[in-house]
Amino acid sequence: MSERYKVRVTKDHLVFCSGHFISYEGDKCERLHGHNYRAAVEIEGELDENHYVFDFIALKQRTKEITDELDHRMMLATRNATIAVEEGPRGVHVRYRQREWLFPRDDCVLLPIENTTAELLARWIARRLVEELQRQHNYRPEVLRVEVEENVGQSATCEWRAS
Repeated sequence: MSERYKVRVTKDHLVFCSGHFISYEGDKCERLHGHNYRAAVEIEGELDENHYVFDFIALKQRTKEITDELDHRMMLATRNATIAVEEGPRGVHVRYRQREWLFPRDDCVLLPIENTTAELLARWIARRLVEELQRQHNYRPEVLRVEVEENVGQSATCEWRAS
């Protein structure tokens, strides 16, 4: 007999309201806009000595710490081939063809990703969460899934598996 266990957290406080725009179809760029994102996290694994996969409270806290870094910020992908992002003395200068934006540095979060899609935001949160669970709890999940919903009925999920 084989048993699998899974815990999932998603709460109204695992939300972040952020601005962004993405490139698409190779050379196009969306208009600046924002979403009220919602995150959900799922961990699969064996039960520990307390009969937990992982403590719900700690999982919510670690996830909230990460999503709070994105909340009320302009999310900018630093590895985008079409949209140039440069930190300067007056803030963050962003260029796409003839369009330009200048954002105050404190209002931005510069993400080492290729695009601020829901898929890559889910991957960024998942990787950060794996790091934080290892660092703060000496815990490495067997499977971790992060879902980022950018609109009701519109979400993306990243699944991370221990190697």
